[in-house]
Formats: sequence, C-alpha cells, structure tokens
Amino acid sequence: MSTAFAEKCRKVVCIGRNYFDHVLELNNARPSQPFFFLKPPSSMLLPGNGPILAPKGVNLHYEVELALIMGKTMRDFECKHKDPAEALKEAIDHVAGYAVAIDMTARNVQDDIKKKGLPWTTAKGFDTFLPISTFIPKDKVPNPADVTLFLSVNGRHPPNQKDSTNLMMFPIPELLSAISSVMTIEPGDIVLTGTPKGVGSVVPGDHIDAGLESDGAAIEESKISVDVANKGGIYSFKSN
Repeated sequence: MSTAFAEKCRKVVCIGRNYFDHVLELNNARPSQPFFFLKPPSSMLLPGNGPILAPKGVNLHYEVELALIMGKTMRDFECKHKDPAEALKEAIDHVAGYAVAIDMTARNVQDDIKKKGLPWTTAKGFDTFLPISTFIPKDKVPNPADVTLFLSVNGRHPPNQKDSTNLMMFPIPELLSAISSVMTIEPGDIVLTGTPKGVGSVVPGDHIDAGLESDGAAIEESKISVDVANKGGIYSFKSN
C-alpha cells in the first residue's frame, strides 16, 4: 500500500461547506458557489505515524473527506455547459487516484478567528491535522460521485459520520473548475472534497477509525485507524 503520493504534494486544497446537513449542524451560511482554503502538506499524518496531537486549549473536531490525488496539470477547467457525466469523466481523467482524509479542525480556534474576519490557517494547519489513508487506485472507485464515507470514534456504531458523496452540493467537476480558475492544480496536489454531517469533538485517549465503501464493500486501502494524544510545545489557545 503506497503513501508515495504524499512526497509529491505541494498543496492541499480543501473545499468548505459542501454537504448541506453539515452546513446546518454548524449554523453556517450555505455557499452559492464552491469555496476553498489550504492546509499545509506538513499537516499530513500517514498511516502508522500517529497519534493525532491535540494542542492545549483546543476543541478538536474530526471531518472525514474523500481526497482526490491529482495526476495531471489542471488550469481553467470548464464544466458549466457540459453534460454532467461527460464533465465528471473529463475531471476524473486528471485524477491519479483517491484517499480518505480527516480534516482535523481546532473548532474553538476557528470560531474565534471567524469572528475576527481572519484566515483559518491556524485552526487547520497544525502538525498531524490531516490523517490520510494509503493511495486508492482509480479502479477501486469506479464512481467517486457515489461512494460512502464513514468515521467512528471509539468504535461507535452506527458511525459518527456515514454518508454518500452523492450528497455533495457541488460535484467534483465544479470543485476542480472553481479551484483551477484561481490556481493551477499540479500533479501530486491533494483536493479534499468536503465533509458530511456528524462532525464532533475528540479528546486525548480517543481512537478514530475511518474509511470508504464502494458498492457496499469497504476498500482496504482507505482505512484510517489512529489515536488522539496531547500535543506538547509552546502553543496554547486563549481567546482574546
């Protein structure tokens, strides 16, 4: 199972608010078009390299997402006037494969930053804040627009998060069009496509399992299994 894709990643582009029920659960405004932010590649946590480290004073939230591992350069990708099936086919032609990722978020940090109208980077960019699975070949995910993401904390059943990517408000071609209209998507870049409902807190001592199902079957390469622990260092969140 390969994690070589991580060495080629120059940027991680994350789509926000792409599942309606997730927008509702956080009392956010529904976007009229895709919007995105960046996480640093240094936030990636590869399989076997845990735990997730919770900074002092942080309310740490999980958000499971389908990750696109990009394989071709993409610039000004146009999909607006194309048949949806053809647009998806053209978009996926630029994708090398997939992964499951967890966009860990310092939620109280993010809320504080949003009130001040400042960028979210601090809330999203800590080391270990992007647990990611091994590379999933494209043939294991014949239709990325209809696969099921799931995440469970401490073995919870039913899972804390479990929903299909067919609930995305903005489909994959629209996401890649929005990003590539602003910045060139390069081979090795990672695109996170948004999280479904069910996000919540974890604390040191918790354990997270996540993955992907296609046609009702779990994909072995998609599995994430990681603990949460305290982070040392000088950072400590205090609201000003």
